[in-house]
Amino acid sequence: MAQRRMFSKRITNSARFIKMPLSSQALYFHLGLHADDDGVVEAFPIMRQVGAVEDDLRILVTKGFVVVLNDDLVTYITNWNENNKIRADRKVDSIYKKLLLQMVPEANVKLPKPRADTGKVTGRPMDNQWTAQDRLGKDRLGKDSNIYSSSKDEPHIDLKEFKEIISYLNEKAGTKYRASGTKTQRLIKARFNNGFNIEDFKKVIDTKIAEWGGTDMAKYLRPETLFGTKFESYLNQEVKVSKTNKGGNSYGGLEF
Repeated sequence: MAQRRMFSKRITNSARFIKMPLSSQALYFHLGLHADDDGVVEAFPIMRQVGAVEDDLRILVTKGFVVVLNDDLVTYITNWNENNKIRADRKVDSIYKKLLLQMVPEANVKLPKPRADTGKVTGRPMDNQWTAQDRLGKDRLGKDSNIYSSSKDEPHIDLKEFKEIISYLNEKAGTKYRASGTKTQRLIKARFNNGFNIEDFKKVIDTKIAEWGGTDMAKYLRPETLFGTKFESYLNQEVKVSKTNKGGNSYGGLEF
């Protein structure tokens, strides 16, 4: 695993980043410094080392800078590939790669390639990222630790629930996506694992159709965009009406 990390000024100089408390900004840098080559890091020991508190991580989650993958606070840095350009022949897969792809299916995970000098793929990391993946403590951050992720007991999702969500999207947006698509189902399942429900999906669809319908952004009315890592921010945003949707029209199930 690489021993040097970088940060994009486009991210750290943005108003969204600078408006955060300095403690949250500092935690972001420390998480980035300790992350593995896929941008995954065990946040809890880092928080203990630097004196960060729950709210510092919670703010990073709310602002979309990180995604917490499980109750042990294993955390993925969403802008990892913009911050760091790691050569494929030097890249070491995260020990949490399977968990990352389960919880964030749209994550752009680079595949390692054989090294030019040895012809072998780099082996597993032998530093502080090589830790047991078992649960390290149920209530390490108190009773509210599950605010970041759902229980490890994943909810059962029937095909009819996938169909209900995708049929709603197709009906409202005039699209023809399939509920049987593997990537689409992984995205929906990941959001269910985060504790969201069918009504949340419908609200996100209505909100983004109201905002993007009839504009150049309409092409992003797709599962990959709507049900990805920005799902919660879409769910909580105020309804914005696109200019082409003004004038008393009903679009996406919302009346204006």
